[in-house]
Amino acid sequence: MSKPWDKVNPNSGHYAIVELQKLGKLKFLISQNVDNLHLKSGIHPELIAELHGNMTKLRCKRCEKTIDQISRKTKCTCGGRLVSSVVDFGQSLPKKDLSLSFEHSRNSDLFMVVGSSLVVTPAAEMPREALSAGAKLVIINQGETPFDSQARLRFHEEIGDVLPRAVKRLKRLMGLYE
Repeated sequence: MSKPWDKVNPNSGHYAIVELQKLGKLKFLISQNVDNLHLKSGIHPELIAELHGNMTKLRCKRCEKTIDQISRKTKCTCGGRLVSSVVDFGQSLPKKDLSLSFEHSRNSDLFMVVGSSLVVTPAAEMPREALSAGAKLVIINQGETPFDSQARLRFHEEIGDVLPRAVKRLKRLMGLYE
């Protein structure tokens, strides 16, 4: 039996991404997940674009500011109406998050895809943006993606088997021994 969504905790892959943040190696995180696990693991809110929203957040229809759902507010400080931040099929993605995602993709030197089939647009367009700007592409995903042939490194293993070990290796290369 599966746990209720609010009782699920981040896994070793989430914490490896937090380690990259602590090392100053995570410039931005683009997520299609709505489960709040990236923020729960310790990712700084200003470093993440949650393209499909977050089950624990409300978003202002006017200014797109997000606040915790637990506040039970219905109006934003700007006067706009607060609604669930989760984006349903057919709804527009948050403009600010989408814009930041494209901007960071174009400015990356290394673009890592972690746990995505890269078939849902517009997030699936981000690796192309990064590659066009000269970034190296790394993909960690068990299934195939349309970008496999363009990846500098391609891992078909589980995220929890690859990412924590890669971060540990990076720390050794940086002279930060565990």
